[in-house]
Amino acid sequence: MTDENRSRKQYTPESAALDTEAAIRLLDGRWKLLILFHLFDGKVQRYSDLERLIPGISQKMLAQQLRQLEADGIIARTVYPEVPPKVEYRLTDWGQSLCPALDGLLLWREQKRGAVESAP
Repeated sequence: MTDENRSRKQYTPESAALDTEAAIRLLDGRWKLLILFHLFDGKVQRYSDLERLIPGISQKMLAQQLRQLEADGIIARTVYPEVPPKVEYRLTDWGQSLCPALDGLLLWREQKRGAVESAP
């Protein structure tokens, strides 16, 4: 057994389901995943860039979703003391660690799509 496995939480089916549900709730929101995908790979985006990259999102909703992601420690917000203020967003290390999990979900979805297309 590796040190990582020894220090990792041991789950029951119930605790695994609850913790997975809590993780999914962090990403719940119409725009959060889209915001995250625009920030993956170390990308830094200004508020106005995100607003332009995500057609259909209102300023109020973008600000709300960014605040929630920041409060949850998934993104970091940097304000530069300029006029007008320059605000940039990037993923935290913890937020960036979501990338493999979301890639896994995409692969899982592709496998389902492939199974349906190849079914008789």
